[in-house]
Amino acid sequence: MSKDDDDVTADGTPIPRGRGLHGAQTWVDQVVQQAQRRGDFEDLPGAGKPLQIDSHTDPDWWVKGWVQRERLDLTDAMPAVMRLRREKATFPDALFELGTEEEVRRRVEDFNARVLEDRQKPHTGPHSPPIVGRVDIEQMVQQWREHRSNQSPVSSTEATATQAEEHPAKPR
Repeated sequence: MSKDDDDVTADGTPIPRGRGLHGAQTWVDQVVQQAQRRGDFEDLPGAGKPLQIDSHTDPDWWVKGWVQRERLDLTDAMPAVMRLRREKATFPDALFELGTEEEVRRRVEDFNARVLEDRQKPHTGPHSPPIVGRVDIEQMVQQWREHRSNQSPVSSTEATATQAEEHPAKPR
């Protein structure tokens, strides 16, 4: 390799020597502009997407990437109090799918029992432990009843019409 080969880029663009830092910046800008005009930056993979930079300053970068890539649900890895808070935030909507008032009562009673169990665990640290409030069973049952009554049940005439459409009468 001759000295002349060191003074040009792969596409033959001469590399400026001895112009100082400002000259090098200007040259870099010119090379980038030429590449843009040629379309060298068109259709690159990842175009228009945020950069995925593996920051080695964060010791957990690979774990975070793995969790995101695999779309893992880490709910079970959360502290119990955080899981309980997340569950409480779903009430009363999560109860609407239940079929009977007894099921609603059992679900809320179970939640309240787990809240009390969590409060009895020892806590270490200088701050007060995080807690979750219990849920009023009667209030949840009342909201469940109201939701059920607001559901528009299919009237008997609509049901008959739907059945007639699905199963037309056979000609005699």
